[in-house]
Amino acid sequence: MLEKIKSWWTLDQEAEKNSADNPLTALSDHQRRNAGPLLALAFGWGFLVTGLFTGSQLGNGIPFWPDIIISTFLGNLANFIVGAIVGYIGYKTACNSGLLYRYVYGNVGAYIPVIFISILTIGWQGIVVGAFGITWTLALHPDIESTEIFASSTFLTTAIFAGILYTATTYFGVKGLERISIPSVAVLVFVGLYAIYLNVIQAGGFSGFQSLSTAIAAKSQMTTIEAINIVIGSWIVGAVVMPEYTRFAKKGWVAIAIPFIVLIIAQWFLQILGALGGVVSSDSLFSMFLGVDLNILMQQGLIIGWIGIIGMSLALWTTGDANLYLPVIQTSSILKRPKHAMTIICGLLGTILGLGLYQYFFAFLALLASIVPPLIGPVIVEYYIIDKDKFHQGNFAGVVNWNPSAFIAYIAGAISTYYSPVFIMPAIMGLVTSMVIYLLARKLLK
Repeated sequence: MLEKIKSWWTLDQEAEKNSADNPLTALSDHQRRNAGPLLALAFGWGFLVTGLFTGSQLGNGIPFWPDIIISTFLGNLANFIVGAIVGYIGYKTACNSGLLYRYVYGNVGAYIPVIFISILTIGWQGIVVGAFGITWTLALHPDIESTEIFASSTFLTTAIFAGILYTATTYFGVKGLERISIPSVAVLVFVGLYAIYLNVIQAGGFSGFQSLSTAIAAKSQMTTIEAINIVIGSWIVGAVVMPEYTRFAKKGWVAIAIPFIVLIIAQWFLQILGALGGVVSSDSLFSMFLGVDLNILMQQGLIIGWIGIIGMSLALWTTGDANLYLPVIQTSSILKRPKHAMTIICGLLGTILGLGLYQYFFAFLALLASIVPPLIGPVIVEYYIIDKDKFHQGNFAGVVNWNPSAFIAYIAGAISTYYSPVFIMPAIMGLVTSMVIYLLARKLLK
């Protein structure tokens, strides 16, 4: 038994290098993947409940037209630009984030950003586990009080089931993610479009909806700048970890299309849906998860109602898989452990966190948005301005153990997020600051 565990935990470098996911080195040409499955995977990853929450918050803060449409577009555009810049590095180098951090932070120094991001993304996985549990608890017990959800046996059972489900699928790597994402896309689009239709009809048509939206927004003091900042903060971390998926792209346009689908299409779609649900059903917890009130959904018949609930479950499943894949690849790359072993460990930790972390969703989201983006700043500067060639050398010969410039830049960037002016999202402030400080530090400490 001990020998089997030892074998399971021991890294077979050749096997991992030749696997479809290859977390240890830059991908070879035959390990890159076709555009169709990758883009479907991107849509599944982008179909994250964060968009519904963000939209619901905006729906209760500013008028739907044109304010929400413009604010969400501009916020997603900012995230897309960051995601495209970082994702293109992943495509050109065929490297995951762990390898990119080694080139910039150093062979030893890279442990800090990789383990740091892995812990946070495992926490993010816990959020999605909790969201699955809440969705089914609300579906099976629509009259339950919000204070009783997390203690209910239904929540605990379905959340644990979700954690096991995500872990089992991710165990098969990017191939498993593609198999789930491709058939899910059609269902997710249908459910989302139908939810939009129901919300508009419930409000008495678009003119009635717009009047209701304006009346609700009149009670709020949210500004357009604040709305844009909320959108940026909701997905800036996803933009930063884009290389985990863009490294598989065979063509440059696919590497750009992945963040475009995630941020400009999927998240924008969900934010609009969430805003509609926030206006029409502002007091409904379920509308934050599906973009439409459960009672409104069930009035269309049990079949439609359960299609909606299953559609939301598929959205969480594809998101859970895509999120879990991030810390698995990062930890496997830097800790030199088999991907399947790190899948079990990260999945188990995410499931445990999912039983309690969800209650602190917005606080956790704010933490992620502030402290993660500055980590990638030095990578962007090193690749595009200082020394692009070393990322393509295929090994780490000549790479230092520690790069103090990268750590100085990160610390300065993280601190700057607490002093950003009201018109700049802290995440963007931290990213830009870390880039500027890194460039200066590299010149001075060279």
